[in-house]
Amino acid sequence: MNSYSRRLRYFFTGQHFSDGVRTTVAILLPALLLAQWGHFDLGLTVSTGAVCVSVTDTPGPPAHRRNGMLAALALVQLTALLTSVAATSVWGLGLEIGVLSFLCTMLLVWGARAGAVGTAGLLNVVLLLAHPPALSQALPHAGLLLLGGLWYAGLALVAYQVRPYRPAQQALGECVHAIAQFLALKAKFYNPATALEEDYRQLVAQQVVVNEKQEAARDFLFRTRQIVNETTSTGRRLVLTFVETVDLYERITAAYYDYGNVREAFGRSGLLPDIAGLIRHIAAELDHLGVAIQTGRPYDGPGPDLGAEWGRLQARISALDAGSADGQTRVLKKILVNLRDIIRRVGNIRRYFDESLTADVPAPSRAAEHARFVAHQEIELQALSQNFTLSSSVFRHSVRMMLACLVAFVVAESLWHGQHNYWILMTVTIMLKPGFSLTRQRNQERIIGTLAGGALGGAILWALPWTEARFGVLVGFMVLAYSFQRTVYLATVIFLTAYLLIMFSFLGLSYIGVAEERITDTLIGCAIAFSAGYFLFPRWESEQLTDYMAAALRANLAYLRQLANRLAGRPLPPNEYRLLRKEVYVSGANLAAAFQRMLTEPKSKQHRPTETHEFVVLNHILSSNIAALTATLREAAPAVPPFAAEGRRALTSAVAALQKSLARMTPDAAAPATELGLGTAGNGASDDKTLLEQLAFLQKVSGDIGRVSEVLIEK
Repeated sequence: MNSYSRRLRYFFTGQHFSDGVRTTVAILLPALLLAQWGHFDLGLTVSTGAVCVSVTDTPGPPAHRRNGMLAALALVQLTALLTSVAATSVWGLGLEIGVLSFLCTMLLVWGARAGAVGTAGLLNVVLLLAHPPALSQALPHAGLLLLGGLWYAGLALVAYQVRPYRPAQQALGECVHAIAQFLALKAKFYNPATALEEDYRQLVAQQVVVNEKQEAARDFLFRTRQIVNETTSTGRRLVLTFVETVDLYERITAAYYDYGNVREAFGRSGLLPDIAGLIRHIAAELDHLGVAIQTGRPYDGPGPDLGAEWGRLQARISALDAGSADGQTRVLKKILVNLRDIIRRVGNIRRYFDESLTADVPAPSRAAEHARFVAHQEIELQALSQNFTLSSSVFRHSVRMMLACLVAFVVAESLWHGQHNYWILMTVTIMLKPGFSLTRQRNQERIIGTLAGGALGGAILWALPWTEARFGVLVGFMVLAYSFQRTVYLATVIFLTAYLLIMFSFLGLSYIGVAEERITDTLIGCAIAFSAGYFLFPRWESEQLTDYMAAALRANLAYLRQLANRLAGRPLPPNEYRLLRKEVYVSGANLAAAFQRMLTEPKSKQHRPTETHEFVVLNHILSSNIAALTATLREAAPAVPPFAAEGRRALTSAVAALQKSLARMTPDAAAPATELGLGTAGNGASDDKTLLEQLAFLQKVSGDIGRVSEVLIEK
């Protein structure tokens, strides 16, 4: 199975495609059934309720999904009744839109799912603007929306009850897939034809994806009581396999070398293409495992013989070592050791398919233990009042949304009288995001997707005069549109626009007129959203990068301290270490994501992008080398290698350099203690030159971070 077919299998067996199919069924079925009985308008209202509730059904623990859908149901009912009352006056509608757009957006203070609940309520208001129900029909209309929402929620919960482990398998499979792609990118570092700077840029970007997938899988696995308290082997195998993937990712990130020197020293030996080939083969094997986990089927290997390929590479390096100066191939041997460990861990992940793996392992409750690894978001009313200040990004975005929605409403009512002019307001609510970079990206994708979707829909209607064929294409486009809505927004807009044109053709409307109106409304809405994002209380990513850098420095400082503790002979509980490691990954990914967002903003708003990229890369190199040293010490436990005074000085200097950098970025914060408590253990000279070299390298990287941070804080 090649990479293209693997990607297709990942898509068609993934949670996003499953959500797309479920959403399509939930929307189409009520409208089709009631249309057969001559009540298409009632069916459309029921489908609207399903559409609104589907917005909150994002991947996550079943209890959170259920609570989100129930909250959306309540808000949809409330907004339906309010809109019926406000629709008696255009001034009343304007007041309602202004107030609700602000309050619904403020729900973001309680997290993304709460924000989705607000989006569902606001979406219902916008859709009701097409045909606001009269006061006498307010309660029946709200009842139909409730029926549609309950229909969708019931369908989603029944699907989970029928296959309770399916979402967890999909989340774990996607996590493995992201790590496989990260590993495949590491192969590029052994290709002298590629630019190392671009290789690092791609690697750091993929680090963001890996962190997102790990957080999603961790959130689902560790918050689902049925899994963490599982008494059979299925749930335990899911949890154990996820823990193994995190350890594998640590080993992959720990594989850092001076790739410039490696290319220069061994570029002509012919070994580097073989190393890169083995890495790609390991990544492909890992990708196959991810597909098998996600599909819920046994792994149909055997795949390449990675052990034999590793043995051949070892023989070639040994032959090169025999004819070279002592120590010249030491870095190649380190690469070999690391690849052998990665192959072993990939084999451990393959044990996921062994149902007897945990059959004899007791299953005590582990909910409290796993709960430490997931973030908790409490619904507290005081959080809302605390964010009523311009220093709050959520408050600024809420005010921005309110003003933009009011402008869109005035434009739609006063300046543009299209049949579906509520599309302008809908475009604004969807396009306007808290960060300008995402708003700009969504606007571009919306415009391009609308034009492409209009052309695609028109071509389908011209080429397929048969009703059955058009309906089949409509269903397919709906599934694709809802499958890509959280991953590839451009694809969502293309298929959404195309299926809307086909749907309106069934209603007897001219698709050319609908396409023209759709494009016009989209351009007006995007212009309003873009202007609001640029001019109304913007907060550029460059203004927030210092916070992300400081968080990354704190995480690496704590990571470095645990290394010092290990070198001093003090043990660290495994869970404490994993929490430190998780914080390093999360803070590094957040920093990389913020840097990527900054690059999409206007150049005049970017602050030293070259130095910022250097800081991001150095932060990644630092955490990778700390992880490499920690892994070496864990394998050497309980014995501790000799720790000479030279090594202690290097480690102390590295910590001091990071603390100095952190103090520059957070001058108002209290300075952390510099004492590492290394004592005088291992005072003699160390025979482990590798350890001293690695500690010296940590000192150098920390110093480089200090140099770059000093430049970055200059105004």
